[in-house]
Amino acid sequence: MKGDLFSSDHMVQPAVTPGMTVQNAKSIKYAVNGDMLARQGAMIAYRGDLQFERKGQGVGGMLKRAVTGEGLPLMTVRGRGEAWFAHEAQNCFIVDIEPGDVFTVNGRNVLCFDSTLAYEIKTVKGAGITGGGLFNSVFTGHGRLGLICDGNPLVIPVSPQAPVFVDTDAVVGWTAHLHTSLHRSQSIGSMIRGGSGEAVQLKLEGEGVVVVRPSEVTPQKAQQH
Repeated sequence: MKGDLFSSDHMVQPAVTPGMTVQNAKSIKYAVNGDMLARQGAMIAYRGDLQFERKGQGVGGMLKRAVTGEGLPLMTVRGRGEAWFAHEAQNCFIVDIEPGDVFTVNGRNVLCFDSTLAYEIKTVKGAGITGGGLFNSVFTGHGRLGLICDGNPLVIPVSPQAPVFVDTDAVVGWTAHLHTSLHRSQSIGSMIRGGSGEAVQLKLEGEGVVVVRPSEVTPQKAQQH
């Protein structure tokens, strides 16, 4: 059988080394030799001797989203084989986390990650109850983190001389050593998205980068996630 569909651009190749690689813009391949973690329901195909187990729904089994009380269920993949992960055809990216790195990320943007990474759920500083209870997951350790993003992300440098203000619905994550607080504006809400009244942004100060996606959570999308 012939055709563009069967070209080398689409044909998967056997994994050369264990761990995750970007299969294409919309999926990540993970060569499993032991165990790893992924969001539940994100596996789209696999081959080999693999077992998929849901993690408990306690704190260790959930990655908090931006809204209090919501979480992202995780699953453990064990065995030896290859698995492919994707979510709603969103774009996929890999972050290498090394000892000493701290990467704060919104749980809704997590696709899969090495079991060597540690994660904990923290309230974003300056965005407590008044900010709707903004929770993010903080990753540390040594390993790779697979992320999804609705569109191509913007990576914006932050410096002490140039703080960055981001929409709380659009932020994906940020690096260590950035200080967060809520910034309120009475006028900007009437100019962005046709809103009115007070608008709230997350202000990031310090030295590092913030990752922002070029879309925001709508009520319809929020229900789907």
